[in-house]
Amino acid sequence: MTVETVNPATGKVEYTLELMDAAAVEAILAASASAFPQWSARPLAERGDFLRKVGAQLRSRRDDIQKIMTAEMGKLRKEALAEVDKCADACDYYAEHAAGYLQDQPIATEASNSYVRFEPIGCVLAVMPWNFPIWQVFRFLAPALMAGNVAVLKHASNVPRCADIIAETLRDAGIPPGVFAALHIDNDQAAEVLRDKRIAAVTLTGSERAGRSIAANAGDQLKKCVMELGGSDAFVVLEDADLDKTVASAVTSRFGNVGQTCIAAKRFIVVDAIADAFVQRFVDAASKLKLGDPNEETTTLAPMARQDLRDELHKQVQASVAKGAKPLLGCEPDGSHAGYPASILDAVAPGMAAYDEELFGPVASILRVKDEAEAVKVANDTTFGLGGSVWTGDRERGNRVARQLQCGAAFVNAIVKSDVRLPFGGTKRSGFGRELAEHGIHEFMNIKSVYVA
Repeated sequence: MTVETVNPATGKVEYTLELMDAAAVEAILAASASAFPQWSARPLAERGDFLRKVGAQLRSRRDDIQKIMTAEMGKLRKEALAEVDKCADACDYYAEHAAGYLQDQPIATEASNSYVRFEPIGCVLAVMPWNFPIWQVFRFLAPALMAGNVAVLKHASNVPRCADIIAETLRDAGIPPGVFAALHIDNDQAAEVLRDKRIAAVTLTGSERAGRSIAANAGDQLKKCVMELGGSDAFVVLEDADLDKTVASAVTSRFGNVGQTCIAAKRFIVVDAIADAFVQRFVDAASKLKLGDPNEETTTLAPMARQDLRDELHKQVQASVAKGAKPLLGCEPDGSHAGYPASILDAVAPGMAAYDEELFGPVASILRVKDEAEAVKVANDTTFGLGGSVWTGDRERGNRVARQLQCGAAFVNAIVKSDVRLPFGGTKRSGFGRELAEHGIHEFMNIKSVYVA
């Protein structure tokens, strides 16, 4: 089967790829199974040395990686470069801190010695998305490799060269054969790979639909899985918020990566006392974003990753307007192949797509509420639970509200972001399990109790 990748900015085919056949997949799985005992037996410090070399390789080829990302999924040049740098930093972080996360943990019992130890479990299948095609991979990969696991990657079909350059980067850093490989396969083949006995676990970042399918398959195989799915993050603005900072952060959180971010602010829940002032400033700031060629430094809003995604987003906008939402900015496709301008919908209410669904693109939904209590209620009135933020001049008040938000990550006076020092993941239909930090590195390990009488 042949897969074509289309440049979102030009509409031209950039790359053509033949999917792997059964023999090629078998060779990769066999190599992974062979590599695991040797890789897991290496001293932790040695694995850390390898990971630091990977970080160095990422930095040395950041321009090449950026060009591939931009051509395949349209990411702004500056955003792509920052993504590569974040991956390199993550490699350094886990090389330095994994020993602390993985050391035996003594537990006081009546035994002469009792403790918990952490052991790698084998090969992890990663099913990854296109929106952060390098970071999403390294977010699982850096801790997984330090834990002693090996991995195979089934990347999104529209970013095959991103998958390949990750594999090349690890190879050039000296990572032994079989420790990591990219599988160019379709969804049916991925389901078969997950059923293979040599796969110990699976991690997925993607849609709720994909999560249901992969999690069902993993459950049938009794294999551990981590699901990071969609989000419709609340951005709660209270009446004492610093509007200058809040509006600037709102623009960054909603329109960064052209809104194609699971943890982007999507529902702007604003108390009435400050709503008009916030909305006016938000519209003014967002209207200054320039949609154009993602390789140009003057461009501040990239095209969406695919034309069909742009079209689906517009259908959600149209459906919301038909039910009473008020378009304040944008809300019509750009004339380019996959462009959609910065857009804002006001008067969003239950029953509208902009209220009930995830809008995975540059469209902000304004939800007006009377006070803090209603803000919390509306923030939690969603099937998603990935992240949320609260904006207020009172940190203690912000902390109180943040603790009430039903999500995996709540931020006060800061946009939601992934951080190697903090566990990352969601609740409700945003998935389960955690990536990053101590909690994440332990997800794909055997947490073993040892009791010596």
